This record gives sequence, structure tokens and C-alpha cells, in this order.
Amino acid sequence: MTRRLRIEWSPGSKVTGLLTGPGEGPIGILLAHGAGAGQLHPFMAGLRRRLGGAGVATMTFDYPYVEAGRRAPDRLGRLLECHAAAFERLAERVDAVVVVGKSMGGRVGGHLVAEADLDATAMVFLGYPLVALGKTEPRDVTHLSACHIPMLFIQGERDRLGPPELVRQIVLDAPEATLEVVPDADHGFAMPKRTGLGRDDVLDLLAAKTMRFVEELH
Repeated sequence: MTRRLRIEWSPGSKVTGLLTGPGEGPIGILLAHGAGAGQLHPFMAGLRRRLGGAGVATMTFDYPYVEAGRRAPDRLGRLLECHAAAFERLAERVDAVVVVGKSMGGRVGGHLVAEADLDATAMVFLGYPLVALGKTEPRDVTHLSACHIPMLFIQGERDRLGPPELVRQIVLDAPEATLEVVPDADHGFAMPKRTGLGRDDVLDLLAAKTMRFVEELH
């Protein structure tokens, strides 16, 4: 079952959220989208359905620029405001929230947990964008080392924005972080045809890895 929610992230400004799975429970997953597509993208919708279908309340939402039909992402402060409001909305329904994000959504979630001191139980990063598009130097991620909660980084082996060898350094610096590399996958977790793996196969894999991590939190 999927419920449609309206999330007020600033006075008079709302975005849409979609909650799949139980309406409440001991734990919930807040799943944030990347820069290029909103929560209705097949990747996001497919992952939400799989996680919700596994029995965990899973909520996606659109950042303000997507809600308004714009393509360019909002400034970080605006993204953080919206992300925090979505977190609080889900936290009203569940006892603990796991912050999960694809690419930009994971980066924003990491800043939110580290800097806004939200009481997140754990974080999962799906393709952390360590190197900004068009750049060569990694972003400053020292804030993540201050997050003393379990963190899982799932990176594609061919991820140019988050090369596993660079992300591995974050894991070494963070107190409770682990890294899982998906063979042959790129930043968007697309697979070469030679693997025989399609989008549904990849979503099944990512959902399974995320659920295993969440179940181990108990």
C-alpha cells in the first residue's frame, strides 16, 4: 500500500511524499532521490516498492526544485530544510529512521545527520558522489567521520563520481562504516549488457543489501 503525503518544509511551502509499506512501525527508511530525477523515477519507485514490500515503512519525497518542475537542484541549505522536514514527518510514524539516499540525496542526508544532529539510526549511501561532476578532487567529507552511527556505502565498481578506492578512505575514517562494491555497475548502477543483469535485477540486489543492513541494526 502506498500513501501520498504532503510535507511542509517551510511556511506555506510543501512537497509530495510517498510512503509504501506499513504506516508505522519500529523502523522506517527515508529514501532521497538524486539530482537528475525525482521520486517517480523507475529506480526510486522500484526501490521504494521493494523495501516497503519487505515490511519496512519506506518514504520517498521530492526536493522543492522537482516539485516545482525545475531541473537545476536547489542550493544545499534549501535541500537540507526539505530533507529535515521529510525526516520529521516519517519520524512521527516510526520509532527509528534510517536515512538512505541515491547520489545527491545521500550526500544531503549525510550533511543533515552530521550537522543538524537529527536522531537517525543509520545511513545508507547508494553511489556516494564523492567527486563532483566535472571535477577531479574529492569533496570534503570530514563531517561524515563525526557520525557515530552505522553507515553503509554501496558503490558501483565503475562509478566515476564515487570510485570505490576513494570511498574506501571515508570508510576507514568513519567509526562504523562499511563499503560494498557492486561489480560492473556504474554511478547509476547500470550494468553492461554482457552481465545479463537488467534494472529489476539491480534493484533486487540493492534492496537485499539495504534490508540486510537494516535487519542487522536490531
